[in-house]
Amino acid sequence: MNPTLLIVDDDAANLASLTAIFTRLNLRVVPATSGEEALDRIRETPVDVVLTDLMMPRMSGIDLLKNVKAIAPDTEMVMMTAYGTIERAVEAMREGAYDFVTKPFRRAQIERVVTRAVEKQTLLAENKALKAQLAAHGGRPATHGIIGNAPALRRVLETARQAAPSSATVLLMGESGTGKELFARAIHQLSGRADQAFVAVNCGALPDSIIEAELFGAERGAYTGAHATREGRFSRADGGTLFLDEVGELAPHVQVKLLRVLQSGEYERVGGGQTLHTDCRIIAATNRDLAQAVKAGDFREDLYYRLNVIPITLPPLRARADDIPLLADHFVRAYAEKNSKPIEGLAAKALERLVDYSWPGNVRELENTIERAVVLARGTVLDEDDLPETIVGEARDGQVLTIPLGTPMEEIEHRVIRETLRFTDGDKKRAAQLLGIATRTIYRKLGAG
Repeated sequence: MNPTLLIVDDDAANLASLTAIFTRLNLRVVPATSGEEALDRIRETPVDVVLTDLMMPRMSGIDLLKNVKAIAPDTEMVMMTAYGTIERAVEAMREGAYDFVTKPFRRAQIERVVTRAVEKQTLLAENKALKAQLAAHGGRPATHGIIGNAPALRRVLETARQAAPSSATVLLMGESGTGKELFARAIHQLSGRADQAFVAVNCGALPDSIIEAELFGAERGAYTGAHATREGRFSRADGGTLFLDEVGELAPHVQVKLLRVLQSGEYERVGGGQTLHTDCRIIAATNRDLAQAVKAGDFREDLYYRLNVIPITLPPLRARADDIPLLADHFVRAYAEKNSKPIEGLAAKALERLVDYSWPGNVRELENTIERAVVLARGTVLDEDDLPETIVGEARDGQVLTIPLGTPMEEIEHRVIRETLRFTDGDKKRAAQLLGIATRTIYRKLGAG
């Protein structure tokens, strides 16, 4: 539903003119000729923004402001005032008004102020909804720890949900920090193996001399220091799921043994001759281009095709920037509780900096940034001064928008419009001129996104 604007003015001609202006901007406009009528309208239906004349008989704009804040404290108020009563408008600002415009005002000016008020109220409402979503799940997101609603994320989540009930091998691809292990755990929890073990091993973190024994186990005396038979990860994951992170880093001789397990479920411990069997589901992950590694001779082609049964490419954070507020809120809550810090949330400017940043380290970098900010914060709200200069500096410098190849057109349009609005300081008419589209197209695209 389009945002609701309540316009209050005892001048019928002015009220009709303003109603026509904002109706054309795809706002749901509710007119009222007095403060008393305005309060009745607010009691009947939720209102996002009130645009009211300051000087009215019986109930002034300031009195209306006080009553509205008592009934609906989140509603934003914009005051209209003549030049001679600007002091009263400043008083209204102290009482909680969002902004004021002076008569006679330019159409572009009043459109810009009201639009900003609508956007602020919409952002507050979205943040409340996001917090409610987290609170409903004990502070945890609904999808097995995966946070976000962006189209790019929803698509890969749907693929993961479809793949989970099967025993098919899944290959998770994507940049570092995109949450591949989180996805692997979600697939395991959605599968019929959820009550069995989930065993993870980082193939890139273990030396070649250890990884083979770590995966397949080792007999006593198989190598120096092997004083007892060692159980491998394949044995521990029997009946459950084995997650092979950074599978592209496996040495060639280990790739051969892994291929055999994928083909037959059979393997031998290091230094052993007994054939063992495992019934575990394999989920592999890599930030390398395995197809290119095959061409370069660094990865076995037959193993690649065995792993690549159900490929899922996780989107980088820059391709799902709309999820940053939800992720940031989740991390603020988590690290404030962990560190016993009375942090209430993020200031609007700090959130804007986070959304503008490109996040080469993806969700992991965002999490680390929020943890650092929470630990070092002196106040109860994280401001842009609490963020690293690399993030603030990039946001200040940037009038260049980077969009990764493969980003759906719907997301590209939404991101370009949103970034252009930031550049024009919320002026939709100016943004539309820069983009070469109609102003109503911006409202339609943002509403659809």
